[in-house]
Amino acid sequence: MTDTAQLNTLASIPDERPTRPTSSWYALLKPYIGSPFNAVVTFACLWLIYRLVTGAWGWLVTRAILEGGPQTCKAAAGAGACWPFLAAKLRFMIFGFYPYDEHWRPAIAVLLFLGAMVYSMIPRFWSRRLLWLWLAVVVTCGVLMYGGLFGLSVVNTTNWGGLPLSFMLSSVGLAFGFVLGVLLALARSSKLPAIQVIAVVFIEMVRGVPLVSILFMASVMLPLFMPDGVTIDKLLRAQVAIIIFAGAYIAETVRGGLQAVPKGQHEAAASLGLGYWLSMRKIVLPQALKIVIPPLVNIFIGFFQDTTLVTIIGLLDFLDTVRSAMRDPVWQGIAVLEGYIFAALVYAVFSYGMGSYSRFIERRLKTDHSHGRH
Repeated sequence: MTDTAQLNTLASIPDERPTRPTSSWYALLKPYIGSPFNAVVTFACLWLIYRLVTGAWGWLVTRAILEGGPQTCKAAAGAGACWPFLAAKLRFMIFGFYPYDEHWRPAIAVLLFLGAMVYSMIPRFWSRRLLWLWLAVVVTCGVLMYGGLFGLSVVNTTNWGGLPLSFMLSSVGLAFGFVLGVLLALARSSKLPAIQVIAVVFIEMVRGVPLVSILFMASVMLPLFMPDGVTIDKLLRAQVAIIIFAGAYIAETVRGGLQAVPKGQHEAAASLGLGYWLSMRKIVLPQALKIVIPPLVNIFIGFFQDTTLVTIIGLLDFLDTVRSAMRDPVWQGIAVLEGYIFAALVYAVFSYGMGSYSRFIERRLKTDHSHGRH
């Protein structure tokens, strides 16, 4: 028999060796769990997450107390969440010590503010008319909150608190702080030594101390330098302190964006005969601000949460009104976590909203340079 015939005969004999199945469970799960040790860690983590989720769901929903009062929650202590506490203290947590019968005034002010904010977030409405809109909203909210006009009773700022106060301190502080930060960033990048030194000293001094120190100085030490008989409202002092502190941090972020703009952009503006302010406003600053959107939003979220520090100077922000509600002798020791859960949910919603909007702006302002390539 020739060699070719032998090879053909051997090839026709079926292979009786056992074949290993290629679609075993381990082969399917290996890309997700890795080695056996990693599989054990993965399943342990999944079991822990399952226990946490089921325990939290039971405490928040299944075993929660939905009706009744302090005695009902006290009788079922530890069984579940005491949601009647939120029903009883919700208005106080939101509006603080603002007169109870006048709660409609800060409620309308907050709705106007949120409505103007949503309107301002829509790109097709971006124009100079927004300045007039915000001026009208600020004046209207001020009249509603303080009163004194149109038959509204006067409510001093010492009685302002809760969510409206947190909104006002954070939004006004960041709005004016942003303007101050841009001016400080331009001053620090200036070629004029005197202006540059002043900006550097201001920024480094403010960034070198915590916000608590600036609030304390604005509340306690500033009145010592005022003439006799001249007083500055405590809320205004806290607002100025937040503006100064926010401006210093925003300045360094914007300065980083200015340095990231290619030098050719400055040269192109100069070749077109544009002056310093026109080139900054039309060419350089828009590109710099687009670059620093993520860190700016991070600063905004941080300052929205840091308004809780105003409690050290006697102002009751949203988190402090929640704490005050939980210290009520009627509910003390009964509602321990419910108030903090509500506060965390409010802060999470607004923080997530700011983050989502920043990603929307980034996608809208993203420039695709591939169309210009050939």
